Amino acid sequence: MSKVSKLFLKILTILFSIFVILTIILCAVSAPRGKTNPTKITMHEVGTQNEKVCLLIHPSLVYWDYFEYVVPYLEDDYHVLIPSLPGYDKENPESNFTSIEQIVAGIEQWLYENNITKVDAIYGCSMGGSIVLRLLANQNVKIENAFIDGGITPYKEPWIFTRWIALKDFSLMWMGKLGGIDLLEKAFATDEYSKEDLEYVAEVFNFVSNRTLWNTFDSCNNYKMQKKMPALSTKIEYWYAESEYKERKKDFNFMNKNFPSTKFVEMKDIGHAGMALLRPEEMAERMK
Repeated sequence: MSKVSKLFLKILTILFSIFVILTIILCAVSAPRGKTNPTKITMHEVGTQNEKVCLLIHPSLVYWDYFEYVVPYLEDDYHVLIPSLPGYDKENPESNFTSIEQIVAGIEQWLYENNITKVDAIYGCSMGGSIVLRLLANQNVKIENAFIDGGITPYKEPWIFTRWIALKDFSLMWMGKLGGIDLLEKAFATDEYSKEDLEYVAEVFNFVSNRTLWNTFDSCNNYKMQKKMPALSTKIEYWYAESEYKERKKDFNFMNKNFPSTKFVEMKDIGHAGMALLRPEEMAERMK
């Protein structure tokens, strides 16, 4: 074996060792996979006088007030519920994101304790879409209409492959924490976000813990779903931005296989997770 080959093999061995060590460390702080003990949920309510219920579930790296522009278009028609998810809850700064399964169990518990057995409209974006999918699969709450906006579906690849993905996502988000507003302005240059919007995201980056970042992406990529989905009467729409069509193909396949009645809706001239911030009135009308 040549000196170059030996050096290459040595570098590969070192890199693999670093990967294994990082994986062990990060897995140690992750929520136990598949556990369903409820995580306590802070729930914000608007329009409590209304009979129909609308549940809005935010994506990662925002607070519950991500929906502040949408609520005025819904509060006259719906009892609007917005959970402040653990790890992104300013009222409970010591909390960390646990897992999709545990947070769904926490939402179900809150609804049960407040005598809500039916949700007329539910919306979840990105990470929030993962939560909606798990709620649909559980069937512990009757859901009439579900709107999943760029929702993340679980990977089916081997465990070692999903570790690489989780490390990549975590590393990108960690760099976002370090880069602050300057990096965000470059990353979101193609959308019509104001400087105030990007400062908001930078604030969230500073607020969330590294453990919350890791658990968010690890759980969204690997949450458990039934091998065979139950038949549903829920009307389901899967929204996606025109610009993210290619990267959502895995999610399209998952939805077609597990929720075959899903209607796919392409959103023109907007980026991922942009509806609530940039076109809130249109978003609300589509949900009614």
